[in-house]
Amino acid sequence: MKLAEYGDAHMDLALHGLELKTLDLYLSGWRMRVVPALGHLAVRMITNGAVDRTVQNWIADELSRSTVKNTIAVLVRVMEQAVRDGIIKVNPARVTGSQKLYKQAEDELLDPRALTLPDWETLIALADPLVAASHDQYRGWGDVVAFATCTSARIGEISGCRIGDIDTTQWIWTVRRQTTPAPGRLTDKGTKGTRARRVPIVEEIRPLVAQRILSADPHPDTHLFTGPPGERTSTTVLRDATHWDNVATKLGYEHLRHHDLRHTALTWFADAGVQVHVLRRIAGHGSPTTTQRHLHPDVHKITAAGAALSAHFNVLRAPPSLPGPVVMTR
Repeated sequence: MKLAEYGDAHMDLALHGLELKTLDLYLSGWRMRVVPALGHLAVRMITNGAVDRTVQNWIADELSRSTVKNTIAVLVRVMEQAVRDGIIKVNPARVTGSQKLYKQAEDELLDPRALTLPDWETLIALADPLVAASHDQYRGWGDVVAFATCTSARIGEISGCRIGDIDTTQWIWTVRRQTTPAPGRLTDKGTKGTRARRVPIVEEIRPLVAQRILSADPHPDTHLFTGPPGERTSTTVLRDATHWDNVATKLGYEHLRHHDLRHTALTWFADAGVQVHVLRRIAGHGSPTTTQRHLHPDVHKITAAGAALSAHFNVLRAPPSLPGPVVMTR
């Protein structure tokens, strides 16, 4: 039996004794996150690794600690019921490291440069092998990676992008929606916080955007980025289709995740001198503190700052110049 079917059949037993307010939170987590992520798998196929990767995706999607905690809790209870029913021997959903994962994510954000690709050439050197590793070498996966890295957008927002959202006159993308998992499918909803925002499309990715528009159905509601069969994409689809983990490891980026493309874009924008209030709008951050984390200067700017201060001190230490001789003229 698939996890979604098992949960629906035995949810009353799994959640027996919970208070009503807790019950509502757990059921919401089950419907909105557990079923879309794991519901298609047989109960016996749910492994520790599958749960770990799912939790990491929830954290990368910037869900709050309490949301992830409640979602894990309902999964634990359902899988514990499966243990009692003799379907599995050990509960694989007892994630003991979720707080550690959150701490790791926060530490990484304090040093976002550790998560970034250094330049455009490195980006292409990542995108091309991902395409080569995919089925039929689908070029669209490279387009998604390049677009994400140059717009600071979430993968779900890129999947929700439609042709009508792109202004090719000013080269502006109005981010209006994101693709999220729903039971048995992917669906579009408003952006995080339901705030539309405008993002510049830089020159480096304009050709690929123009090409995708020209080759797609001209209707404004046509999705700009889809998988090879025309299906919707998501973080999980991108990772699995491109064999992301294997490719990134071979390239020496074993810790690089799809969400780090967003970190790369924000750090690049910051290095280019984009002011924090503008960067915050581009990123769609609710808090300026989150944006501020991406403004850590690189080593070249740090050494330049030191040189500037030394030059200032040298000016202060220099002896005052004497006035030159006065020349008398008639």
